[in-house]
Amino acid sequence: MTPAIVELPPLTLSRYRFTLTADDPLLLPPYKGSALRGGFGHAFKRMVCFQPEVQTCSACLLRATCPYAYVFETATPPDAEVLRKNEHAPRPIVIQPPADEKTTYFPGDSLDFHVILIGRAQQYLPYFLVAFQELGRQGLGRRLDLPGGRRRGRYHLAQVEAVDPLAGVRALVYDAAQPTHIHAQALPVDAARVTAYAQTFPTDRLTVEFLTPTRLQHEERLVREGPPFAVLVKALLGRISSLTYFHCGERWETDFRGWIDRAQAIALAETGTAWVDWERYSGRQQQRIEMGGLVGQATYTGNLAPFLPLLMLGTLTHAGKGAVFGNGRFSVENAAL
Repeated sequence: MTPAIVELPPLTLSRYRFTLTADDPLLLPPYKGSALRGGFGHAFKRMVCFQPEVQTCSACLLRATCPYAYVFETATPPDAEVLRKNEHAPRPIVIQPPADEKTTYFPGDSLDFHVILIGRAQQYLPYFLVAFQELGRQGLGRRLDLPGGRRRGRYHLAQVEAVDPLAGVRALVYDAAQPTHIHAQALPVDAARVTAYAQTFPTDRLTVEFLTPTRLQHEERLVREGPPFAVLVKALLGRISSLTYFHCGERWETDFRGWIDRAQAIALAETGTAWVDWERYSGRQQQRIEMGGLVGQATYTGNLAPFLPLLMLGTLTHAGKGAVFGNGRFSVENAAL
């Protein structure tokens, strides 16, 4: 029998607020998720890779213990019980870029964004701090004519805070005034706290706002309107299940089919979503990748109570493809997440 609510798996995560301060002019794209993920990934790899001559992580003898391979090239183990046909598992990191479309940052300007680390990835926080420091020295964004030649603008990592989105509490992790000291590691969020938080929300009508391009699929096609509630629920069930299995070491036993069937009864009462196109360039694949998706609001009506914990957790894990770049971020009406 399907339980009264979606009982969340033992997934834990931590959210961090990074503040960068420009030392040179920075020229960034309106949607900064790809620039942050791309630059950070390259800096991380240069920092930890002992075999740069090896073309792919899958061919490296150190891949099983390498933090870069785990975070950015997360391979599906050969003995995995789920996603066996997939070469890669979902990454244990979500970058939440700023919501504005500001593109030019002058010296002294701040750039704030959030990073969410899931499961075992939380232990690699010091690597993230050092990698963002290194990216600041290498430069971020488009190359500009600057003192010393044509290069990317530099910044410094000014501050990092752990953020508890449920309690609205922050704790200092890193400050540029003490660059070798970590003050706190995390303010972790777990399933029990998310479930308790979800019980405070309306149960018969709810508006979801898709803040960044959200790529959902139904019957192997991208969903370009709506989306129907069952499509969103299916995407969240699959993503959260995979993150729990690969990064928290637990298999989520729940009635996936039953929950998707029950979600069919939730009506899409109003929709104000639109498809937004954007693409990024993949240096690894040497091609441009389509990253467009739905943005805007959708209002759902029906017996939403069973799904509230799933929705609340989904605001932190994101939904659909490209979450590591910030895609699939959504908010629930009146929620602080």
